[in-house]
Amino acid sequence: MIEAEAKKIALTGDRPTGPLHLGHLAGSLLERLRLQEEAEQYVLIADVQALTDHFDEPDKIRRNVTDVLLDYLAVGLDPGKTTFVLQSQVPEIAELSVYFLNLVTLARLERNPTIKEEMKQKNYKANVPAGFLTYPIHQAADIAAFGAERVPVGEDQLPMIELAREIVRSFNRIYGPTLAEPLAVLSRVTRLPGIDGKTKMSKTLGNAIDLKTEEEELSRRVMRMYTDPRKVRATDPGHVEGNVVFAYLDAFDPQREELETLKVHYRRGKVGDVEVKRRLIRVLNELLSPIRARRSEWEARQAQLRDILREGTERGRRKTQPVMERVRKALRVDFFSE
Repeated sequence: MIEAEAKKIALTGDRPTGPLHLGHLAGSLLERLRLQEEAEQYVLIADVQALTDHFDEPDKIRRNVTDVLLDYLAVGLDPGKTTFVLQSQVPEIAELSVYFLNLVTLARLERNPTIKEEMKQKNYKANVPAGFLTYPIHQAADIAAFGAERVPVGEDQLPMIELAREIVRSFNRIYGPTLAEPLAVLSRVTRLPGIDGKTKMSKTLGNAIDLKTEEEELSRRVMRMYTDPRKVRATDPGHVEGNVVFAYLDAFDPQREELETLKVHYRRGKVGDVEVKRRLIRVLNELLSPIRARRSEWEARQAQLRDILREGTERGRRKTQPVMERVRKALRVDFFSE
């Protein structure tokens, strides 16, 4: 057992713009389950960042805060091991974001490939909200304010972590060693495609399977999955590479030897898409069944959910305060602390 004082600090989070899905599970949540056993872990519900592109839907964001917390608990994140923090209730993050704005150029923000892709999806063009363009800076402040050294993320978020590292290095170079430089922690599955074959599973694109998806809807979504368009008949040789069904089986099927045999048969035209999809339906139901059950249990404990989030947010804020004291001292804005 790792002693508390030796634990690394880990921080990650999600914007409450909708329910969490299998992409979150593969890309970050499974790694968070591991980290809560060996790190001092904080998980941020980033409601302020959610408003950067949903500023006209505050009620929706507020409702989704509880939904995202339910997803965390349903997956198995333990409030006794992981601290859940509501971003809007930690003003120290917003303060650090203001200081970080001075350390990043507009050109650097516009080069961020994750932001460029999201701007394209949202068709912002020249009308991108300033808050959206600068939310990677806010994300860097999230990480730095907690002194986080480990950040579990999906592959698409690596440019965000690199920008956070650049900002921290700039701050430490200009003002003296003050902030911890974070490292990204990637899971075994770094990116899960959408069920339509698009590169990324996304709430915005509507091509995701939510963690709370019931069996009947799960079956419908899997049966609609993109496979191999050249495999017209079950007896036609099929391609595993680029096949969404096999990407999901690679991510979640625990029977690795059976899966490799299935791939051989698929390539030889000895098995069809329907059989492969039925296997995936079975695998995903086995995976999601305990998650659904835990979610149902937690849904009946609304008062406890609120307490978990309030107490976690208070602990999180206490964590950021000494970091911000050092930041203010480095910036010479600690006028009344002497």
